[in-house]
Amino acid sequence: MELRAKTAALTAILATLYAVGVIALAPVSFLVIQCRVADALLALSVVYGWSAILGTTLGCVVANMYGGLGIVDIVGGSIANFVATFAGYVIAKRVRGELGIWLALITEALIVAAIVGSYLSVLLNIPLWLSLLGILSGSVVSICLLGYALVKVVKRLQI
Repeated sequence: MELRAKTAALTAILATLYAVGVIALAPVSFLVIQCRVADALLALSVVYGWSAILGTTLGCVVANMYGGLGIVDIVGGSIANFVATFAGYVIAKRVRGELGIWLALITEALIVAAIVGSYLSVLLNIPLWLSLLGILSGSVVSICLLGYALVKVVKRLQI
């Protein structure tokens, strides 16, 4: 019972941190050229599993309601976070150590870029390559670089 309470609490905390992070940094969190600093939390799927998967997915629902691009962004962004974090979680479980973490985070960045970049290209009527590149560059910074640092700190502190 205590483990379920901790899992639920962590999920809620991560959802809140994600939503607040995206909304507080709205000027760099939306549109084609974006760097969602809160996406660093996606990397925590390699440490916390389902709490991070569900937390960042739910946080994205809330954040994208604020973003103004409508239901496509609310659903699409949340699916991107879910698929990316689930894939990262599975990869990190199967490939242990630093290699597993890096493969997981790179995969997460690629999935987010592919899904979000694709629908933003249509929504904003811009070339697909530009949309993919804009999202991928921000995702590499937030998920791979900031996320990796966050994972290392969390593992070191054993939080």
